[in-house]
Amino acid sequence: MPIRLHKKGQRVLGIAESFIKGVSSRSVLAGVVMRGDQLLIDGIGMTTLTVGGMDGTAGVLRLFERLDRNDINLLMLNGCVISWYNVIDLEELYTQLTLPLICVTYEESEEGLEKYFKEHFKDWEQRISVYKKNGPRNEMKLHTGHHIFVRVYGMEIKEAQVILDRFVLQGAVTEPLKVARLLARALLKSEFSVSDFESV
Repeated sequence: MPIRLHKKGQRVLGIAESFIKGVSSRSVLAGVVMRGDQLLIDGIGMTTLTVGGMDGTAGVLRLFERLDRNDINLLMLNGCVISWYNVIDLEELYTQLTLPLICVTYEESEEGLEKYFKEHFKDWEQRISVYKKNGPRNEMKLHTGHHIFVRVYGMEIKEAQVILDRFVLQGAVTEPLKVARLLARALLKSEFSVSDFESV
């Protein structure tokens, strides 16, 4: 699906997660659909992932399927190594969903990830393979003055810059990702068990 940079009602699905290592074996993955005009929220979704697992890619696909939307123009992810080294396959998401994708991270260096993969996981070779396949990051300066790092699929970096600036009001985190992260944290701390969200 082509990116329409000037479409006022462009819908972005922002996805973020939250977990507490050592407390639960499951993390909460939340998605927020937000329109580019007035940054209106018009959809939310949720699922869970295995902390330390390799089901991040399947979880994103499951969340998208549950939303049952055909009007989403872009997928935006808050990182591709989540839920204690659960590595998301960005190329697989792009192939399966046929949607342009922006994956955002905020730390200048990701050095040491491969070391941790080897130290903690028997399937470290698979994790390293997926992580390397995701490709290098591009540094970007937002209109707020903050620097972030992005991986993109299905668009040019300059297109991603326009979109990210549109959805950032302050700081470095876009509004879809900010709200998705807040939602995931709230669900994690709610009175319900994390496992309850699998039936939502």
